[in-house]
Order: sequence, then structure tokens, then C-alpha cells
Amino acid sequence: MAACRVLRRLSSNFSTALPLLTRPAPLSPFRLAPKPHFQRTLATSSRLLSALKFTDKHEWIRVEEGGIGTVGISNFAQEALGDVVYCGLPEVGTQLAQQDEFGALESVKAASELYSPLTGEVVEVNTLLADNPGLVNKSCYKDGWLMKMSIANPAELDSLMDEAAYERYIRSIED
Repeated sequence: MAACRVLRRLSSNFSTALPLLTRPAPLSPFRLAPKPHFQRTLATSSRLLSALKFTDKHEWIRVEEGGIGTVGISNFAQEALGDVVYCGLPEVGTQLAQQDEFGALESVKAASELYSPLTGEVVEVNTLLADNPGLVNKSCYKDGWLMKMSIANPAELDSLMDEAAYERYIRSIED
């Protein structure tokens, strides 16, 4: 009997609260205002400047401020090569055209030529690779970079793949 009284009291409370629960919440003025549109450009976005671009020969380049590109090989390439035991890199000052051969990597499994992703001049090589070529395997996107180059023709970047396109390319060649 006491339980019935408790249920009646609870149900009467629900009927007075139900209209409040079904009423839509007021909209915030912040949600009504249009969202600002920002256009990103290569000149203003540091995120885009540091984005990796890839070649179909599995080299990557990351363009930093000042028009200098850091070049290396992709994770896919280093895994395919296996343990890298030697890195043949160009001399500083070497002029390269896009797709010119600039060096070679040798591993316990194979040797592979390296091709320049862009036209420019070699301004630095990774001297750590002479004593520790395995850095290419351990850290291909960071410590295992191969060379840095000035970029003579920035428009050539448009012919390279972004990370998503490169992933699709890898899947297409693995099938």
C-alpha cells in the first residue's frame, strides 16, 4: 500500500515535469553565427610547409621555411630494402634536376638508387649515415633523412603525392 502511494506521487511529479523535458533547449547565439572561413596557403600555414610529399620511387620531401627541402625514403621503401648497410650520397653543391639519380642505398637484401624529388642544389647531407646507415631503418622520417636541397622550382611540388595519395599508390602496387 505504501508502495502505491510512492508510485502515485512520483508519477504526478513526472506529469508536471514532462512538458519541461520535451521543450527544445534555447539555441546559443554562438551556434547561430556563421563560422569564419579561413583559407590556408603555403605561405601562411606551417602545417602545410612541413607536410610530406612523395614520389612514385618512394622518396619523400618536407619543405621547410626558406625553401629548403629535406629528402629521405619512405617507410615502405626502407621495409622493402631491409637493413641498410651503406648510404651513397651526393656532394654538397651538386645540382639536381627532378628525377635525377643522386645516390644509392645498399642493404643486406638489395641495392636501390635514389632519385631527386625536385630540381635544386644539395645544401647538406646527413653525415650521421656514414657511421650509422641503419638510421634510415630506425627513423626514416626524422633522423634517417638523406639530404637537404634548395628548391629551384616550387611548382614541381604539385607533381608529387601527398600522404593520402601515396598510401593509395602503395595499396595499388601491392595488389
